[in-house]
Amino acid sequence: MFVRRRFVAVVFVLSIAAAHVVGLSSGAVRAAEDESVKFARFKVDGKMAYGVVEGDNVREISGSIFGDWEKTDKVHALADVRLLVPTKARQVFAMAGNYKSHLADAEIPPKFRIPQPFFKSVASLQRPEGRIVIPRDATDQVHYEAEMVIVIGRRAKDVSPEDALDYVLGVTCGNDVSERYWQNDPENKDVQWWRAKASDTFGPCGPFIATGLDYDNLLVTLRLNGEVRQQERTSQLIHDVASTVSFISQYVTLQPGDLIFTGTSGKTGELKDGDIVEVEVEGVGVLRNRVVREQ
Repeated sequence: MFVRRRFVAVVFVLSIAAAHVVGLSSGAVRAAEDESVKFARFKVDGKMAYGVVEGDNVREISGSIFGDWEKTDKVHALADVRLLVPTKARQVFAMAGNYKSHLADAEIPPKFRIPQPFFKSVASLQRPEGRIVIPRDATDQVHYEAEMVIVIGRRAKDVSPEDALDYVLGVTCGNDVSERYWQNDPENKDVQWWRAKASDTFGPCGPFIATGLDYDNLLVTLRLNGEVRQQERTSQLIHDVASTVSFISQYVTLQPGDLIFTGTSGKTGELKDGDIVEVEVEGVGVLRNRVVREQ
């Protein structure tokens, strides 16, 4: 598996040696040793914990996924825990117009030749298996958007594209749920996308954070009630992971656990009450949510 990490050789060797001495592993070192790790954030017996996914089980860890951590002897079946949003993000960004297949134009419009991030609310985040709730006054134009989501691993400010991947912990799956009337109606659209993109539960993500993958060549698939509706590789992103992280960090300081939805591909479609929508990112897992309309 392709691992994208840039370390000065001496620092890397010393980090491994130090981890061996104290019995701990940093997230970066562990990713380098095991190539790819899946982290889960979950609740069991009334307590929140982080763990490493091992097949159908999750093993609790001590420490922080953003620093030093080690495995414990506490193992749970994934079926017995409640998976949560993978991080407690302080900020949530999303990229507009980041796949050519999603744009109506034959060529990339000038405004999308530079990254176009926008904010989603932390309140929009929803856990795996949680419900996507359509507001009672929303139209029938509430759409799904399958996306790969970047998880920031280190404080990032003014980072270069060449160094940006050093600040990425991994990726997860996301669904940038969007109310198109509020977003795009020529006469009645909102000034900002605050409710079109950031209403409660409009940002499901999970189930796991996968590290050490080739983030620029992963297959992203969306299924609606079992039928494939979107499918494209992240190699088709207009602005890749490194350039996206670098660009945002020039203006906004990114913190560990922050999330960046990287954009959706192709055509999107409506979500209706009772629908089951699944987003799968290669090497990560499947994010599944049921849709309900608020009464």
